[in-house]
Amino acid sequence: MRIIGLDPSLTCTGWGVIEASGNRLTHVANGQVKTDAKASLAARLLEIDQALTAVLAEYRPEAGAVEEVFVNQNGQSTLKLGQARGVCLLALAKAGLSVAEYAPTLVKQAVVGTGRAEKTQVQAMLKVLLPGAQLAGADAADALAVAIAHAHFAGTAARLAR
Repeated sequence: MRIIGLDPSLTCTGWGVIEASGNRLTHVANGQVKTDAKASLAARLLEIDQALTAVLAEYRPEAGAVEEVFVNQNGQSTLKLGQARGVCLLALAKAGLSVAEYAPTLVKQAVVGTGRAEKTQVQAMLKVLLPGAQLAGADAADALAVAIAHAHFAGTAARLAR
């Protein structure tokens, strides 16, 4: 199954595509959608949507997963993150994909084994799980981790359903 993971952000949305076959994971592609901080909110959201639509058309995933919003101390930042996340969910839904959502702690637990892992630990495990993958940046790494978490949890759910 081809899975796309998304790490939403208004400034830099990460995306990562993997192929999951049983317990075997293969890196397909990853990248980041960086928006111009001087552009209007609407223009930045449109840029994220257009870029993700192009990624979805190119890599044709069968499922999508998005990291859930964590609440910042700054309400404005949380609201903007939520808007970017909404665009991510919409892009996946427009592509006809089933969409899963995972808390950051659950993603870290699936990839590293502990929900309190540091970003450096997640990136180190990505090198083990996806050997040879060149990461486009920290947000792309987080997106690949979301895709891996979905592969693990979807695989477990499928086995339990049988």
